[in-house]
Amino acid sequence: MLWEDNIKMGLGSGSNEKIHNVAGVRLSAVSAGIRYEDKLDLVLIELSEMSTTTGAFTKNAFCAAPVVIAKSHLSSHNPRMFIINTGNANAGTGEIGHQHALECCRMVAEQAEIAVQQVLPFSTGVIGEILPIDKILAGIPEVFSNLDESTWEDAAKGILTTDTIPKLVSRQIEVAGSLLTITGIAKGSGMIRPDMATMLSYVFTDALINKELLDEIIIESIDKSFNRITVDGDTSTNDAAMLVATGKSGIPISELDDSEREEFVASLASVFQQLAIELVKDAEGATKFITVNVKEGRDEGECLKVAYCVSESLLVKTALFASDPNWGRILAAVGRAGLENLDTRKVNIDIGSVRIVSEGKVAKSYTEEKGKSVMERDEIIISIELGRGAKQETVWTSDLSHDYVRINSDYRT
Repeated sequence: MLWEDNIKMGLGSGSNEKIHNVAGVRLSAVSAGIRYEDKLDLVLIELSEMSTTTGAFTKNAFCAAPVVIAKSHLSSHNPRMFIINTGNANAGTGEIGHQHALECCRMVAEQAEIAVQQVLPFSTGVIGEILPIDKILAGIPEVFSNLDESTWEDAAKGILTTDTIPKLVSRQIEVAGSLLTITGIAKGSGMIRPDMATMLSYVFTDALINKELLDEIIIESIDKSFNRITVDGDTSTNDAAMLVATGKSGIPISELDDSEREEFVASLASVFQQLAIELVKDAEGATKFITVNVKEGRDEGECLKVAYCVSESLLVKTALFASDPNWGRILAAVGRAGLENLDTRKVNIDIGSVRIVSEGKVAKSYTEEKGKSVMERDEIIISIELGRGAKQETVWTSDLSHDYVRINSDYRT
């Protein structure tokens, strides 16, 4: 069975969402045999000359060679090409890894007749193994010759590692009497935790956006999307989220009135958020998608403290997997989140529509049967009221199954 036989298109929770091409973007994906012979594993993305690009990268101190080079190139030149390989992270590989990433950039630059600094490299896969550079260089001419504006599905498949479905979200919004397009792809299933979540993400729009505004938009969008998800509490060496505005629509976002600009930015943020949610839904071994809402906090920071403490508790996650209404684990996680002077008598906790904790103790209306009925659902909402303010925050997570252990113990085999 080919690797692709096990892949189904995600397209926003498996919907038949229409994919909108973005003017000024061409994509291609080929199988270079980097780790598996039958897997699309080398992706090239071409950007129009007038495009504006910004990005956010991992905060891991051991950031991979391609991250170092991509950040450097982005700071000095306007990118025209992204070259992405899976199967090998090219991280923890020292100077040879740096040289290999540069070789990939040089080869792409020669094909495209652009400056080396206009090529941004990205890698994802196993850390600490030397990049099979000969395979990648041999695949670059083919991936370059196959560039096309409509090969979004192949590109979405080509960046996957342990994912089971490609993540691809596409939107169109009418602004100033014209349609603006936003389309994005992402990958990530494990080693997911904010700063940023372990992932590669590429979002494109045909809007005309200056660099300063684009930088503002990506910070806001990531903060409420990829920085609000967690699967296992780990942060990768290779994370990158890129935002590209090709300008091909000719509609300058900075010149729109406030309501139109806000509507466009909200649509763009919704693409980031949907991609982030798709990452969690496809988390390694996940059987359930969990939303943790924390309300009535003094500030957003303490709401996030509680949300992450609950979301990353192994005891909570395994109880969710087993559909076991062991709600005491949630209560304990809230209590150890480190909130100063938390009055537990004001804390309420709901799972779905079932109140489990009222004013700091088991709710009078709660029964084990009610708890189990909501815990058996594929999608579960945990709501926590702190009773100490008006702020609220949301974090998305998954359960922890036997398959998560199996996938990660067998990762290199």
